Amino acid sequence: MRVLVISDIHANLTAFETVLQDAAGLWDKIWFLGDLIGYGPDPNECAELLCQHDHIALSGNHDWAVLGKLDISTFNAEAKMAITWTQEALTEKTRDYLRSLPAIRVEGPFTLAHASPRQPVWEYILDPYTAALNFDFFSTVYCLVGHTHVPVWFEEEDVYQVVPRMPEYGQTMQLAQNRLIINPGSVGQPRDSDPRAAYALLNTETLAWEYRRVPYDISKVQARMRACDMPARLVNRLEYGW
Repeated sequence: MRVLVISDIHANLTAFETVLQDAAGLWDKIWFLGDLIGYGPDPNECAELLCQHDHIALSGNHDWAVLGKLDISTFNAEAKMAITWTQEALTEKTRDYLRSLPAIRVEGPFTLAHASPRQPVWEYILDPYTAALNFDFFSTVYCLVGHTHVPVWFEEEDVYQVVPRMPEYGQTMQLAQNRLIINPGSVGQPRDSDPRAAYALLNTETLAWEYRRVPYDISKVQARMRACDMPARLVNRLEYGW
């Protein structure tokens, strides 16, 4: 099966639409790793678009927060404001959809979690040490995560010996026989100093993996965010990818 692997759309409809257009004809099903909403101006529209396609989806920390399932006291001020705005903007249909999403699931040799297998909606896997600790918390060969908004994969070469590998765009990478934790990056708010929307293509039969980036009309999203009186920092960061 050909899979479009995406994460962290964050209510950025323009980025999501652009990814779907860029990957048109190259996938059969979407695996979405969570954080559909938060930060962006189009939560209901993103939910509707996702539901138009054959997909599986997970819940992320922002999805939990908007449902009142997560204490937002540790969120930064801009994230709190975005959660409050989103709570007021969500339709009941979108709320029901978000409530239906699991925090973690298994698809064949793949474990899917928003943040980490150890803490599915919150922990950030940003370094080999944290990745190494997480290999004990899933039993499949591979684990796909999002949450950090940074595309990367971590390969377990031996017990607690983990090697990070950065994306090689334009090349198909073969999933190793060793166990892996893989992050496709963020569709709607990249944080690796590259503002282009990030996603990946996976063939579950050949185990081919391709990291991809695509530019989108950031100014269009920023205009909608300003119209919703969203914090300037959230608006501006999109064009810098941080």
